[in-house]
Amino acid sequence: MFLVGALATLATVLPLFLGTHPLPWEFYWMSMLMGAGFLIAGSGVVRSVLAQRRQPEAVAAPSPSAPPAG
Repeated sequence: MFLVGALATLATVLPLFLGTHPLPWEFYWMSMLMGAGFLIAGSGVVRSVLAQRRQPEAVAAPSPSAPPAG
């Protein structure tokens, strides 16, 4: 999604430098996919960090089904 948005952004900005006619408005909307893709990737990183933080806590906590020692 980020890549599609980045390519649409590049295609939208390129006519400004080439002096050609601007692209249709659909390309401007497609360029917003870059931000949406960035947010999705960022939320995936946050979920991964939270899962890695919970993992040592789950290992350190004793299992409720384990028989008592002694």
